[in-house]
Amino acid sequence: MDKYPDQKRAVQYLYPPIDPFDQRMVDMGEGHRIYMEQCGNPKGVPVVVLHGGPGGGCSPAMRRYFDPSVYRVILFDQRGCGRSRPHASVTDNTTWHLVADIERLRTLLDIDDWTVFGGSWGATLALVYAQAHPDRVNRLVLRGVFLATQAELDWFYGGGAGKFWPEQWAKFTALLTEGELSDTIGAYNKRLFSGDRATEILYARAWSSWENALASIHAQGGAGESPGEYARAFARLENHYFINSAFLEKDGQILDQVDKIAHIPGHIVQGRYDMICPPQAAWNLAERWPNAELKMVRNAGHALSEPGISAELVRIMDRVAEGVT
Repeated sequence: MDKYPDQKRAVQYLYPPIDPFDQRMVDMGEGHRIYMEQCGNPKGVPVVVLHGGPGGGCSPAMRRYFDPSVYRVILFDQRGCGRSRPHASVTDNTTWHLVADIERLRTLLDIDDWTVFGGSWGATLALVYAQAHPDRVNRLVLRGVFLATQAELDWFYGGGAGKFWPEQWAKFTALLTEGELSDTIGAYNKRLFSGDRATEILYARAWSSWENALASIHAQGGAGESPGEYARAFARLENHYFINSAFLEKDGQILDQVDKIAHIPGHIVQGRYDMICPPQAAWNLAERWPNAELKMVRNAGHALSEPGISAELVRIMDRVAEGVT
């Protein structure tokens, strides 16, 4: 009998909250200390969870996709995010610093290789990490694929998504002059790093609200206002990465280097109506990755909490567990 007969009730099939058996701050150098936690089975199959953003953070809800009797789950807040310190710092904070941090955690925890589970920016980071260390990744599980291309940034910050959400786009651009609309990332960058805390929080909340309003297929545009300091960290870090093209060497780098991970099994879960990371990126990735399977989830947007997406991720991890145990 199908364990998940109704995706609308997927939340019922998420594993109950798992208390961490290990929580600590890890010194990564360059003044950065990373919050890391482990939960589940200390001797289980290791899986590292990469949160989105850049600028988000891990949460207890992210533990609930894994059977605690099977998996050893490692979560951490990336540089400048969540409980990591210094908070909201962009100094020595690039994609390549994060890749090095992931590898440092793997070495610290004495793990030979692991499954990498990430969504949105977490999927970007998972792919870049796997391409840099293909011998250390035994499986990739990705959700809401973002390949950090200029076309994707233009879609979300250049008015593409705004054609579907004109009222929210109007709010996002209302704080800018007409001459700045051709480069909203650059315009927001000036305010988010102005040095004036009130200005930074004002623009950070507008930046965060634009993204939050479009995250779920059930969104009505009223995502609420994020706490000031959280919004400031999220917006500054995300903007920092996007204005620098995610610190990749060239546009389209991830797709161009898919051959480096061709041997790694991959699972891609994508919301059909994802307004933040449109399905084209997931499709393009699957087309070039011979060892990957793509699941387009109907009636789903971008958020990890979408019932159909949650159900599919749990299904994948359970299926993998059945092959391991």
